[in-house]
Amino acid sequence: MTTQISSTAATPSSTPLETRFWTWQGHRIAYAVQGSGVPLILIHGFGASIGHWRQNIPVIAAAGYRVFAVDLLGFGKSDKPLVDYRLELWQEMLADFWQTHVQEPAVFIGNSIGALLGLIMLANHPDKARAGVLLNAAGGLNHRPEELNWPLRTVMAGFTKLVSSNLVGPFLFNRIRQKPRLRRTLQQVYRDHTAITDELIDLIYEPACDPGAQKVFATILTAPPGPKPEDLLPHISQPLLVLWGEADPWTPITGATLYRELAAQSEQVQFVPIPNAGHCPHDECPERVNVQIIDWLNSQIQHLSSRP
Repeated sequence: MTTQISSTAATPSSTPLETRFWTWQGHRIAYAVQGSGVPLILIHGFGASIGHWRQNIPVIAAAGYRVFAVDLLGFGKSDKPLVDYRLELWQEMLADFWQTHVQEPAVFIGNSIGALLGLIMLANHPDKARAGVLLNAAGGLNHRPEELNWPLRTVMAGFTKLVSSNLVGPFLFNRIRQKPRLRRTLQQVYRDHTAITDELIDLIYEPACDPGAQKVFATILTAPPGPKPEDLLPHISQPLLVLWGEADPWTPITGATLYRELAAQSEQVQFVPIPNAGHCPHDECPERVNVQIIDWLNSQIQHLSSRP
């Protein structure tokens, strides 16, 4: 079922997020938690962190939910060791986080690759997942070669080789992470440029200055793309809300046909296009996204509470 954006507003709160730490496989993982009620686990996208949910966590928690947000290993305030970064690694981390801190079926909410991870959790860990919310879901950790035309495939292969180079990689990464360049990149994916604040730039810039950040970046760029959404969705029976910023150039809404068709066929799936929003609608227009998530959760609450 496809619906349009509600006119009701859920205003972001200024309540600061308290960062906590958990040790996983010898690595320090940052997380935050607020509220009480049905648990939600928020998963950020590439290059982001807990702070990317700063305008969502307090509002959703105040609506009667226990909201967790986690910095994936390699991002935010979590450690950045040189390991084999791939979706399977983060899936294992999220499963162990759930086992340690949550221990009851949760709603997984993710943006971009975080949304893909949410799908993976719903498909592979149904005992841990009551439902899912996807925001501009990525189709893979990286583009698959067959998804790119030959010139672009050659350019990307050359770029990843340079970024991975011990000689050139640190120089390129230092250029990529500079604040003016980060701002220009965000201007490509945020429709409303007033949402690109100094606070947002700092949230992305500061973790990129941590020791190991360059190696993490290079390793992820060369990682396998992981499972396709179309292969995961047949294994998902939980309720699903799919939100999509219509002005996203990175994961265009034209590529969301799979979710639109699924919503048309199943009452379990709701697809909501968000006009005048880009790749990160939860941060660009949090009032609209918050109310969509809260209204949907409230409509599902009896089902969510009764699921084993």
